[in-house]
Amino acid sequence: AQTKGADAAASGNAAPGQKVVIGFSAPAADHGWLAAITTNAKAQAAAYSDVEFKTVEAGADAAAQRAAISTLISQKPNVIVMLPHDGKELNAAGLEAMKAGIPVVNLDRAFPDALAYRLQIKGDNYGMGVAAAHYIVDQLKVKGVSNPVIGEIAGIDSLELTQERSKGFADTLAQNGLKVSNRRPAEFTADSGQQAATSLFQALPKIDAVWNHDDDQGIGVLAAVNQANRKEFFMVGGAGSKKAMEDIQADNTVLKATVTYSPSMASSAISLARLIAQGKGMSDLVELQVPKEIILASETITKENASNYLKLGF
Repeated sequence: AQTKGADAAASGNAAPGQKVVIGFSAPAADHGWLAAITTNAKAQAAAYSDVEFKTVEAGADAAAQRAAISTLISQKPNVIVMLPHDGKELNAAGLEAMKAGIPVVNLDRAFPDALAYRLQIKGDNYGMGVAAAHYIVDQLKVKGVSNPVIGEIAGIDSLELTQERSKGFADTLAQNGLKVSNRRPAEFTADSGQQAATSLFQALPKIDAVWNHDDDQGIGVLAAVNQANRKEFFMVGGAGSKKAMEDIQADNTVLKATVTYSPSMASSAISLARLIAQGKGMSDLVELQVPKEIILASETITKENASNYLKLGF
């Protein structure tokens, strides 16, 4: 029997194969996590001589993206990679493509219907909350804090991913006999992070630890920390921006760790879309096909390991 070893990986999947047209759609952004998704996807596609990358504008909302995907489907690409404005609202677009015989790679925001995608690849939102809580619990033990006051600055509350993050956080704290003292949602922007943190500080005169779900809004959180001169607590971030990693390395702010939700998933989505279109499997797996679902683990970045992760920062 043939084994799939490192040699097979080097020559096999990476070697130029059948020409593949990959259609791509993700909400536009000029900075931060979402911008990194499109940048990473483009760069990964450019690394393959056998891939033609076709981006379609996602427009301002789910309806616009839905229309753009319909147009893309009529152009018959070999595979479509889609990060939807909203997974539930774009589920129909996934179904339409799959029905037309075009495999769909659903990125990040999940389609509820398993028939709407060939592969779903996403970060572990629940796992982010788990990782953040574990770090906070461990640090509080080291510091010998009993009855800690724990704050949470969440992302957009209507999104399922925010709810999953908060649930992972609450469940893990509860396992350790702890709970969130006060929680304020923000909107993944620096301004909203600053507002949410300011109101959190007003609500809690003393805080031991804070988890802020998103490093983009974390810029505003750190601004609020300086403004209110509240430095009695330590903070964990979320997603893993380059700026957050640099702050953690420098160790001169309240930010001591961040839990990853890396936009590198877009690069992986393109690689896997190419393999699906070429009818190949993943070289480290024995199966002949790419799996149906991939959830990337949320890793904890601290001062000790930040240098390893900087290349994945955004």
